Amino acid sequence: MKSVLITGASSGYGRETALHFHARGWDVIATMRTPRTGVLPESDRIRVLALDVTSSESITAAFEAAGPVDALVNNAGIPSIGVFEGTSMARVREVFETNTFGVMATTQAVLPQFRERGSGVVVNVTSSVVLGHMPLSAVYKASKMAIEGFTASLALELAPFGVGAKTVEPGACLSTNFAGRATEGGSPQDLVPAPYAAWAKQAMEEFTGQGLFTKESDVAEAVWRAVHDTTGQLRFPAGPDAVRLAQAR
Repeated sequence: MKSVLITGASSGYGRETALHFHARGWDVIATMRTPRTGVLPESDRIRVLALDVTSSESITAAFEAAGPVDALVNNAGIPSIGVFEGTSMARVREVFETNTFGVMATTQAVLPQFRERGSGVVVNVTSSVVLGHMPLSAVYKASKMAIEGFTASLALELAPFGVGAKTVEPGACLSTNFAGRATEGGSPQDLVPAPYAAWAKQAMEEFTGQGLFTKESDVAEAVWRAVHDTTGQLRFPAGPDAVRLAQAR
């Protein structure tokens, strides 16, 4: 029986991906910074482990507890919405610590077992912001673009060992609490300084008025396809808005 380790599995895409793989017979190691009961159903094929992707000690402990896995899904991430001028460098570093360096650190932790076994796949969940230009997302997009480039080069490094690396690019999802956390690290006035206010309001109205949004199940299905892909496809847009952007690109 195959097993998958998923980071950021307490809610949203991560939780839905855990349920998706479990329903299809996989063993699931669902990790989260602060494990909570009741987030996932009780099952002998689901284990919940603590994992803070910004802590090397936490990463080591989680992978030791998890044991061998067949797939790693790097889903943990934090959002950031705001004008760059109004975003503190402390917030910029916080976003990169999780979205970029955290992904690299967990990936590095799993690679030895994948390489030695000659199989395995890393799936990095990025965002549709990498596919198009979106307002108020400079820092978030930068953190995700870094992982797009990282994954593309990583795929070349791992191919001789039979190991895969993929990205899943979710569109905007209104049903998760991800967007609700996007303004952490500053007040709305700080994140959108007055000179930008009119532009930001119009830009966000145009963006949210598109009418195409992503469901959590779209992302879980895209991760499933990425894990099982044998064609060499690198990027998997998830959700109608992401697919539209990918096609336009």
